Amino acid sequence: MSETGAEKATGSESMPDWEKRFRAPRVSLPDWAEDAPQRSLFVSNATGTYELYAWDRTTGTQRQVTDRPNGTTDGVLSPDGEWIWWFSDKDGDEFGVWLRQPFGGGPDEPAVPGLAASYPGGLALGRDGRTAVVGRSTDEEGSTIHVVRPGADAPVEVYRHRESAGVGDLSHDGTLIAVEHTEHGDAMHSALRVIGPDGATVAELDDTKGGTVELGLEVLGFAPVDGDTRLLVGHQRRGRWEPMVWDVASGEETDLVLGLPGDVSAEWYPDGSALLVAHGFEARGELFRYDLASRELTRIETPAGSVSGATARPDGTVEYMWSSAAEPPVVRSTSGGVVLDPPGMKAPKSVPVEDVWVEGPGGRIHALVQRPAGSSGPLPTVFEVHGGPTWHDSDSFAAGPAAWVDHGYAVVRVNYRGSTGYGREWTDALKHRVGLIELEDIAAVREWAVASGLADPDRLVLAGGSWGGYLTLLGLGTQPDAWALGLAAVPVADYVTAYHDEMEALKAMDRTLLGGTPEEVPERFAASSPLTYVDDVKAPVYISAGVNDPRCPIRQVENYVDRLTARGAPHEVYRYDAGHGSLVVDERIKQVALELDFTERHLPPAG
Repeated sequence: MSETGAEKATGSESMPDWEKRFRAPRVSLPDWAEDAPQRSLFVSNATGTYELYAWDRTTGTQRQVTDRPNGTTDGVLSPDGEWIWWFSDKDGDEFGVWLRQPFGGGPDEPAVPGLAASYPGGLALGRDGRTAVVGRSTDEEGSTIHVVRPGADAPVEVYRHRESAGVGDLSHDGTLIAVEHTEHGDAMHSALRVIGPDGATVAELDDTKGGTVELGLEVLGFAPVDGDTRLLVGHQRRGRWEPMVWDVASGEETDLVLGLPGDVSAEWYPDGSALLVAHGFEARGELFRYDLASRELTRIETPAGSVSGATARPDGTVEYMWSSAAEPPVVRSTSGGVVLDPPGMKAPKSVPVEDVWVEGPGGRIHALVQRPAGSSGPLPTVFEVHGGPTWHDSDSFAAGPAAWVDHGYAVVRVNYRGSTGYGREWTDALKHRVGLIELEDIAAVREWAVASGLADPDRLVLAGGSWGGYLTLLGLGTQPDAWALGLAAVPVADYVTAYHDEMEALKAMDRTLLGGTPEEVPERFAASSPLTYVDDVKAPVYISAGVNDPRCPIRQVENYVDRLTARGAPHEVYRYDAGHGSLVVDERIKQVALELDFTERHLPPAG
């Protein structure tokens, strides 16, 4: 079907641009099989729900792998290209089991019959497609890691601890397993342990010990060569994320001084001779090739904007996912052209972002601003707060902010303290005064937005999802005169109840952020909980929540809503049958439409 025909068939000719951005077919950066690089796996919303797809590059054949009412995005292609492993949970609750099916199609089968349902804790597959290292966690058992071998009677447990841990990688020859763990109790800074298939410790790397400053490590991957014991590791020793090479056998550490100012990650080129380097700085991304022998760093040309993923192919080309705030995402190749271009209507462009730097109580704050083309202030303004909290907004395409711009709003996104991409100290500043620190930075940017003439002070909207939803509710209570209304999606609303109901890995994160449990530091949980300030909320509140959400569970949201109801505060609640967000396009559109409608009805008129 032609593009024009496809648009007529879906009725998109009269569809508003903001809805087209959600409905336009999208694809993820394709994963590919190490020993069968012509076979790939990607995620697409082609059916209206995000699902996994297999792609044979030789024949051009694409096949839908999963088909579930609430979608599927967690999948891994085995190195031999024969099997697709995917995680099966129930309606987004993130608690389930691994299934697998042949690359060419066929029935799903339990991938690890001896393991009960759990939260996933990483997965690494052996080159035979059947050997696997499976990480998992439950509230009762904590974190466990198991080795699965074909023909074995049952999976073999090789690791167990109450604190959070997960599978980092499996060496190319299957003799070494890299584990990220937080046995020291700091869920924000992992240490590394390499073990054998029997669970015996081979080597340790721990930057969290000694001194008052704790540093994190992360596994970036073993060298893709048999018998090669080099492990690529991310570290924070110079105040930001950078890669180094750790030879597990000899203990030798090779520091890679790349001279790049932002956070740096890397992955191996397929022959192990070079690294594909991803550099993120001030909300933009770029790529480099680093030759390990010559120590030469060569820039890979990409357009200005954000690179959200990249992979080096066996022929030396690099495929990467690129977008900007104005330009929709596309999978490109350094060989030229687009790697995957799904048929159907194309997502309309939006407007570019403007960079703003504001002096705040903890240092310079970076904010990204979008405004309707040709508009002049003061405008109704949405402060769209990112989740995480260890995440950041970037110059990348986002359908949600673009929808607000289409409706005449300015959008401001703040990379508050706690955000990644601005150095370790900026991220780690979040501890103990959780929520309140972020809101101080948002308040500083809000003052700039009003003083600069961008924002109408009487028409300010505080909005966000997940941690952004949490900050929205907390901001409405602690800054009640600053906001005209609030829109909170899948939020933390009652921190104490959320802690007791959430998945174990998030309990560990909360203990790290707040310095203990609700019983150990009740005053900190009270100071950081939106429920503490609910009676001070003046603005109308809209809340959406997934009834199966394991991260921001529904009971604590209901506690907050009950308090709003008891005092007759204006609010609306939308509950939907999914987890921490939805993978169904219609559901996403419905939620944006409800937020737009609520805002139109409750935001004061101009002047």
